Amino acid sequence: SSRCLTGGGASVPVDVDHYTNEGFGGDAKKSGKYNIQTFNKISQKGLDTFPVDSYNVDPADGASTPAHALLLRSHKLKEEEVGVSVRAIARCGAGTNNIPVARMTELGIPVFNTPGANANAVKELVLCGLLLGSRKIVAGINHMTDLGKQGLAKERVEKDKALFGGREIKGKTLAVIGLGHIGASTARDAAELGMDIVGYDPGLSVANALGLPRDMTLADSIASAVSKADYVSLNIPYIKGEGGTHGIIGKQALKHFKKDCVLLNFARGELVDSDDMKDYLDASNGVYISDFPDDLLWDHEQSIIIPHLGASTGEAEDSAAAMAAETIRLYMETGTIRHSVNFPDTALLGRSANTIRITVVNKNKPGVLALITEACAKANLNIVQQINQSKGDIAYTVLDIDPVVEDGSSANLADFQKEVTLLEGVLNSRIIFGMPGVGYARNVEGTYVI
Repeated sequence: SSRCLTGGGASVPVDVDHYTNEGFGGDAKKSGKYNIQTFNKISQKGLDTFPVDSYNVDPADGASTPAHALLLRSHKLKEEEVGVSVRAIARCGAGTNNIPVARMTELGIPVFNTPGANANAVKELVLCGLLLGSRKIVAGINHMTDLGKQGLAKERVEKDKALFGGREIKGKTLAVIGLGHIGASTARDAAELGMDIVGYDPGLSVANALGLPRDMTLADSIASAVSKADYVSLNIPYIKGEGGTHGIIGKQALKHFKKDCVLLNFARGELVDSDDMKDYLDASNGVYISDFPDDLLWDHEQSIIIPHLGASTGEAEDSAAAMAAETIRLYMETGTIRHSVNFPDTALLGRSANTIRITVVNKNKPGVLALITEACAKANLNIVQQINQSKGDIAYTVLDIDPVVEDGSSANLADFQKEVTLLEGVLNSRIIFGMPGVGYARNVEGTYVI
């Protein structure tokens, strides 16, 4: 049977009985809502982005219905926690090391992050680090605490200040390694504080380049960037393996550092080779400041190791949760992909009147797109708009189709979706027609699951 559903500004006849079985277990489809499950405590302000009339948001622990999307922060996600009904995963933060991204890609599940949502919070901590590395503030605090315990604070406060002399940052040179959201923001604000800025980023985007200080210098290597720097800020992602960034600040880079350079690492602890960093500190007046634990440097008198506070502000948590929620909404409701680490960015306009949208996720190999369009022709479906994007091993196809065939009847979308989903190389498909929570099908090792 078919039912007229209103979506995209028009009534479209769609066979919905296809989606009323218990293929995913539970009764997820009976609510007419998308089910979002959360790990960790997610900002309520961000979760409020989900409209209550079309979304259920519940903690994953104890949830009674299968999830359509997962939202998390630091929780280390396991594959067994990703049910067959899950269409998408979003992390409230930039890094995705706690998500098995490669496996999710194999399963055809997009993983989203929130680049830039915590940029201001991290940038402010970097600026704080500049001052911590310049004025011996931490040592001064510890000294005054000891004097207070001895009842000598008032007597010694003026006399002992000479022990904690420092330098001003104005007129000094800051090298910013990595000019993404955080690096570019750090460069701009440090320039406003009177610092000279040198930047290095071989993958600098046009958008971020346009936001950099006009008079900053762009270097062609890390060695060149740090050679005259009084301060160095690391703002690059951690990438494992050959050609990655593990230990990128090691002996080869450190030999170009000035003898009194302050290294600020609020990106990832693994970017710095701890043994080489210790050798540098032992042989210089340099300082290392980071918010990542380090078993070798934590008690070095020239290092300041603080808790991982980069994004630990209420504002950053609100912003990241809201961005993650908006990203999930766009994907669930329209098929748009934005801020995915494993799927291609795909910007989609709204559906045209009297059309429905079909999305197909498949392995990126020759011939699959042709098979999909052939299936449309076999079902007498007219393709109004078609978009195909790919990234690495994944291809993503979006078809807006007219579901009314030549004789005026509605097409059998149940049979059509099953045929498409079971094509060689296809991982999953969705029919988006205005009813939340339904329309999804997966190819699980050759078995059709809805």
